[in-house]
Amino acid sequence: MVLDKINGPQDVKALSRAELRELAGDIRAVLLEKLSNYGGHFGPNFGIVEATIALHYIFNSPSDKIVFDVSHQSYPHKILTGRKEAYTNPEHFRDVTGYTEPKESIHDLFTVGHTSTSISMACGLAKARDLVGRKENVIAVIGDGSLSGGEAYEGLSCGAKLDSNLIILLNDNNMSISEVNGGLYGHLQELRDSKGSCNNNMFKALGLDYIYEENGNDVDAMINVLERVKDIDHPVVVHIHTQKGKGYQPAEINREDWHWFPPFIKETGEKRRPMTGENYDNLVADYLLEKMKKDPSVIAMCAAVPATIGFDKAHREAAGKQFIDVDICEQHLLSMAAGVARNGGKPVVATFSTFYQRAYDQIAQDICINKLPVTILIRNGSVWAGNDVTHLGWFDMSLFANIPNLVFLCPTNCEEYFAMLDWSIGQSEFPVAIRIPRGKVFHADKPVQKDYSDLNKYVITKKGEKVAVLAMGDFFQIGEDVVNTISKELGFASTLVNPRYASGLDFELLSRLKDKHTIIITIEDSILDGGFGQKVASFYGCSDMKVLNYGLKKEFLDGYNAQETLSSYGISSDNIIHQIREIL
Repeated sequence: MVLDKINGPQDVKALSRAELRELAGDIRAVLLEKLSNYGGHFGPNFGIVEATIALHYIFNSPSDKIVFDVSHQSYPHKILTGRKEAYTNPEHFRDVTGYTEPKESIHDLFTVGHTSTSISMACGLAKARDLVGRKENVIAVIGDGSLSGGEAYEGLSCGAKLDSNLIILLNDNNMSISEVNGGLYGHLQELRDSKGSCNNNMFKALGLDYIYEENGNDVDAMINVLERVKDIDHPVVVHIHTQKGKGYQPAEINREDWHWFPPFIKETGEKRRPMTGENYDNLVADYLLEKMKKDPSVIAMCAAVPATIGFDKAHREAAGKQFIDVDICEQHLLSMAAGVARNGGKPVVATFSTFYQRAYDQIAQDICINKLPVTILIRNGSVWAGNDVTHLGWFDMSLFANIPNLVFLCPTNCEEYFAMLDWSIGQSEFPVAIRIPRGKVFHADKPVQKDYSDLNKYVITKKGEKVAVLAMGDFFQIGEDVVNTISKELGFASTLVNPRYASGLDFELLSRLKDKHTIIITIEDSILDGGFGQKVASFYGCSDMKVLNYGLKKEFLDGYNAQETLSSYGISSDNIIHQIREIL
């Protein structure tokens, strides 16, 4: 393998053109081996192999600065910058993250996993370079729908005013995470069809130089076009056309599913552990379609991740105009939902917990100040969700449950989740955020409440004494285990409470608990700082009640093991029982 010769970018420069083409095949071969066993971002990395080889052949990283947008397409870059063993040796597969990481290599400039930021970062790198009089190249690599994000446009607009070197490599594969939707992509199609020669050119209109390269998966073509712009003295967009998933037929055919893919059998593309049984994605997708059939004002809305609510292509087609994907534009998504609600529609917005952070102001200002009945579904708001540092789902409860007017609900089982969703869509008084339960689908063993408009009313599911356990959302089952263990090991029945509302306290119930209880336990799948448990502790602050809060720490973790993390935070029945025993 030519790859055996590569230990850093300098080795790429020593290869012949024929060897560079062979290197592309080697990179795809090792990626296929690792990803088939380990999973990861497949399509983006297979599509950018030749462009990455050309970048390191032409430019001189780390002196020249390369910034990858989202950076989920950085696997070939890592292979070429001294980290190939993490892709060739199973014993080292976990040595690197799925995104760029400066702790790993001097060739990675930022830890980044959210979208549309590379051009802005590159503008900053270029400005700092110019201030001290250096001359290195600054390259922003952007693709996979990232250009649809508002910050990308802001970067283009401001970058056009830089009177110095700024190279924007636009990797256009006519895809986002799923299919593209906005008018921007019709424009990119026009540019592709005309080979970049059409008069209608948004980049030129902004004042940027522009070059189009049709053969983005050809090493020679990529080297030639990057040679043209190396050391350029003004901002330029290099628009390249590539194939997402290039080189692996299942990924080329089904580009949406293969954006990120779990471990699979490489000969067939079949998942090694296919999802079986009930899951919340499919359940909510079918539920929403039924809602839409009965009520034409119901609309499901997402930002490039329709899988958040199980809306595959068939569901999207069935929903028709009652489904909209706004591409990677979370701010626009929430403000548009506010407009839908203001004009009589019933918007159900869905995306990942980590992505809602990008639209805090729209939730607070456009929706909550105006008290508009938008239903906000939060996926992966859990320690059991994405475990890389840029996709943690721990912060949404503290972040959003403290916004005035927002009702933040945490269901504990399937029936409760759909009852809350049904209520939220049907009411017109409150903005409502609902955390979609994570993992196994638990079912209620008794009827659940249907109306949640009497805010902040908790439910006692087991009555007892001495100790009351308030277990929120996905951690309710941990609370059940604690209560059962208290009965077995400490010999008395304790109280179990399902709080349901993360956004407010049930003052009446909390006051009643003082009568027969001396210890309150709160358990929440969120950071403790600013969270539910701290509100409860504050309520009991002037009393003799002992309050123990269990939740997650305010810290960034990367590649963590969920069970080990919970144990390190003391979130286990054994530890909680030990603490109770000491107090009693």
